[in-house]
Parts: sequence; structure tokens; C-alpha cells
Amino acid sequence: MAAEPPTDSTAPVTYPVLPPYPELILSAIEAVDDKNGANKSSISKQIEATYGSLPAAHSTLLSHHLNKMKASGQLLIIKNNYVKPDPNAPPRRGRGRPPKPKQDLPEGGTVASSPRPRGRPPKPRDDLPPVSAPKEAAPSVTGRKRGRPPKLGKPATTAPAAAAAGGERRGRGRPPKVKTPTAAPVGA
Repeated sequence: MAAEPPTDSTAPVTYPVLPPYPELILSAIEAVDDKNGANKSSISKQIEATYGSLPAAHSTLLSHHLNKMKASGQLLIIKNNYVKPDPNAPPRRGRGRPPKPKQDLPEGGTVASSPRPRGRPPKPRDDLPPVSAPKEAAPSVTGRKRGRPPKLGKPATTAPAAAAAGGERRGRGRPPKVKTPTAAPVGA
């Protein structure tokens, strides 16, 4: 009985040796040869047509390298198409205000300091350590304590008058309206 070699479906798939992805992308854009450039799907199809089977993470790797090349300036994106930058075009400027041009150093080789330093100047420091104040606050020159005076009770003149008038203290808030009886209509 001759046994056939076992076929294992979990055997690793061998992929052709691929050049680095930036080279693949640039060659695919050249191969598409469109004046508007090539979008991500056409670049992927061109790479697959050239190299056959690709790794499972091909789309992730392609997206990563396209974004990386776009950020570094190797590719430009125009209307969702990737194009190679024109070699005669001026370099792209970053966002924000451009930095000031640097001045040449004087002959001494040291940089002259600015006329005054930046920021708020420090408070003058005394040579003597600060004297700790006593825990109790000393009265001020006028003899009063600092801050708002404490709230006192109602004045003495209103309390006896209220007690003499009715003996009841008023509650908080606005008093209710007094209802007056109305006369019945004459024709009823």
C-alpha cells in the first residue's frame, strides 16, 4: 500500500519577494500612466497584476505607505488620485507662519542678548527672611476689624411694636391677598 503524502490545508502560503512598498506604489502610478494620477484601487490592481498573489495585509500596508508618502511629500493627492510631484515645482510650505530668517553671528561668536528679557520682571527679594505674623489679626488703624460687619438682628424699635399690634410674627415671603366679600347681584 503506497501512502500518499498528506495534504495540509494549513500549510503556509509562500508569496513572491516584493520590493519595498514605496517602490511598488511609484511603479504602479507610472504603469497606470494617467495624467490625473491613480487612485488607491487602481494602484492595488496594478500591483496585483504585476506580482500575482499578495499578502493578506496588502490593503492595510498600501494605505499606510500611501499616507506616509503623502505626508513626506513623495506623493500629492488631487481629487482622490495620487500623483508624483513635479520636480520643477517649488517645495511645499508647511502650515502656519514661516520662521524668521536667522541672523549671522557677529565676529565674537556670541549672540548679543536682547535689550530686556521676556516676561514679567521678578519681585525684589529682601536679604532678611520674612517675619512670621502672629496668629491673631492686629486691629487696623481705624480700630475696626477687616471685612463686612456681622449681621445684627432687627432694630429694637420694631420688635415691641409688632408684639403690641397683634402678637403674631409675620412669616417669610409676600403676604396673601385679602379676599373681600362681594355683594350678590341685584337681579337674582
